[in-house]
Amino acid sequence: MDEREDRRDPMDELRAADPAEGVEPHAGFADEVVARVTGEVTGETSPTTGTSSGIDTTDAAASARPPVADLAAERTRRRPRWLPVAAVAASLAVVGAVGYGVGAATGMTTNLADAAAPPISLQGQAGAGTTEGGPVAPGAAADSRIAGAGAADLSYPYGFGRNAFHASGLSTEGGTAAAYAFDAPAASDPAAIAALAAALGVEGEPVLADGAWTVGPSDGSAPTLWVSLDGTMSFSYSDPGLDPWVCEEGSDVCEPSGEIPSEQVAIDALRQVLADAGRDPGAYEYSSETWEGAVTRTATAWPVVDGQRIDTGWSVEVTNDGLYSAYGGLAELVPLGDYAVVSEQEAFERLSDPRFGAQMTIMPFAVREQVSDEIAEWVPPTAPPAVPTAGTSLAWPVNDVEIVEARLGLASQWQPDGSVLVVPAYEFTDSEGGAWSVIAVADEQLDFSTE
Repeated sequence: MDEREDRRDPMDELRAADPAEGVEPHAGFADEVVARVTGEVTGETSPTTGTSSGIDTTDAAASARPPVADLAAERTRRRPRWLPVAAVAASLAVVGAVGYGVGAATGMTTNLADAAAPPISLQGQAGAGTTEGGPVAPGAAADSRIAGAGAADLSYPYGFGRNAFHASGLSTEGGTAAAYAFDAPAASDPAAIAALAAALGVEGEPVLADGAWTVGPSDGSAPTLWVSLDGTMSFSYSDPGLDPWVCEEGSDVCEPSGEIPSEQVAIDALRQVLADAGRDPGAYEYSSETWEGAVTRTATAWPVVDGQRIDTGWSVEVTNDGLYSAYGGLAELVPLGDYAVVSEQEAFERLSDPRFGAQMTIMPFAVREQVSDEIAEWVPPTAPPAVPTAGTSLAWPVNDVEIVEARLGLASQWQPDGSVLVVPAYEFTDSEGGAWSVIAVADEQLDFSTE
């Protein structure tokens, strides 16, 4: 029998190779992925629409941790300046390399009001990318299949390396477009934070320490609300009493129990969190999802600006007993006026300009399948490669990328001081269904200095 015919299903092999084998995706799943890829935190993506659950998670080893932990110390340890960078590595490792995001989620529904355009991200290798609704990131770290040095050069899906872009018929007309910023100072209000904590059932008063407002205990013994002094005033809430993955003391096996809440229950819980934070739930679009073997359900809310989703969603995770966790950004958007933007043609030319660093933000599904096949069919060598002969041509693969569509939208951009802008950006779609993003703001409104 052919050796490959006797192998297990490729997805089974991939999961078997996962150090978390046997642990169903949970509120710490993304942390675990990023810990393997970057050493740090976050994110998960829906396979149906690409929308993200937006889970800025807790400890990936939740299924094995003791019931009490120093949450404040852990957050300090796990939140570097480049936290937006970490969000990317998780989702590409999930969707691109491991393949978990393909077909594993169930029960996804959009519950959209107006079906706004998907978000655009500028944070590829250096930050967070997106699929049509949630983070995905290209990067060498995600290319985890067994291969020799230089194999990344052959990997079209990841959007880095050598690319030759082609396009025709793009507009040469520039113009202007609105830009926005998150008003973090206005959201750093202890009274408003205390009101949100009370609505979530968190006892105590806000305490400012270590770069964050905290309400409730930091040892995991009761519900806690934590609000970071970052550019979006990102917050997290969790109720350890509702954690279905906590092991009983002395237990060798942790298995979650309970029924999965309905989609509407999860979305209603998220709408309530938005209302408790003083937001209008009607200004968001919603998605809900769960996973095979899970006992919780997540819901994500995407803010809609100028007819498109912004890549800064809110999310909750619910059990049948109530709200287990919630994540989002308390800072609201304020207008910055119009910015000059380049034409589609000039933005296309930026794809080949190293100053702008074209990022692939949507990977063609066919290419993801190809990568999975390569992993499954890899056969160990029985001898080293032959010595090259004199005059051998150097392998110098260049990905040929044909751009077929351009879209002007908005993307978040983190500034060196931590503030966050939402600015015009282009998304280009290629003939294989991949997407590439690049800043649309004209050169005269870009600061190219490195200081």
